[in-house]
Amino acid sequence: MLSYSLDFWRDTYCWPFLAYMWLVCLYPFTSSCAHTFSTMSTHARHICYFLDYAALSLYSLGCAFTYGAYAMPDRWVNGPLHRCFVPLAAFNSFICTSLSCYSRFLELECPCLSKILRTAAFTYPFLFDNIPLFYRLLLCFGEDCAWNDSVAGYFYHLLFAALTGFLFASHLPERLAPGRFDFIGHSHQLFHICAVVGTHFQLEAVLWDLHSRRAWLSAHAPAGTFTGTFAVLGAALLGNLTLIAAFTVILLRSSGTTLILQSSIPEPERAKDP
Repeated sequence: MLSYSLDFWRDTYCWPFLAYMWLVCLYPFTSSCAHTFSTMSTHARHICYFLDYAALSLYSLGCAFTYGAYAMPDRWVNGPLHRCFVPLAAFNSFICTSLSCYSRFLELECPCLSKILRTAAFTYPFLFDNIPLFYRLLLCFGEDCAWNDSVAGYFYHLLFAALTGFLFASHLPERLAPGRFDFIGHSHQLFHICAVVGTHFQLEAVLWDLHSRRAWLSAHAPAGTFTGTFAVLGAALLGNLTLIAAFTVILLRSSGTTLILQSSIPEPERAKDP
């Protein structure tokens, strides 16, 4: 639908948004596949979530593409952070994927550490990506602060992102009433709903900045390039797939693999194994 109003192929100004849209479509699709196919086998369970974590990591890079291109405060444009914002976000995606995948190997022996690592893996790139928004919403006042109607959308995005993190870490409401939310209303369902709603507000806010700031950004910010957008995206995708392959090999060859795989097998079934 957006392709009718935006020239994604010839207008380099829209390229960061196109990369973002690909990744916005990728992470819910990958998450759906992970939940659907993770029950095929114990190996599939871990590999599916390796892919899910990588897609979320790449989504954080997609946010950096749009924030760097359209949401950066006026006074930061062409500054040190602006110039290295996207490359750092690509590097952060590798850290996020590595920590989150590694956390699965700690689920049995150190469940608390596993939870902390996985939470930190996604909190860190989120905080980094949103530095421009935090500045615009909390610290920037005046004519050069890009204060427009997109700010409300960014506020709701951050609100739902915070709620998403809270649900992931707290396991509410099922912790208060065990068994009553097993099928409908448990925290992981609410987690996914809040994540997608937050992305909706983010998309609307980015579109507003894309249109309303176009004249100013075209005159003051560097034009989008293939290398700075799609080459970085391709390198990040290749790097994350390499990490997934490495963790898959470790999963299959590690001496602790048996314990990792047994984490999803009920106790009665384990007792029957020879």
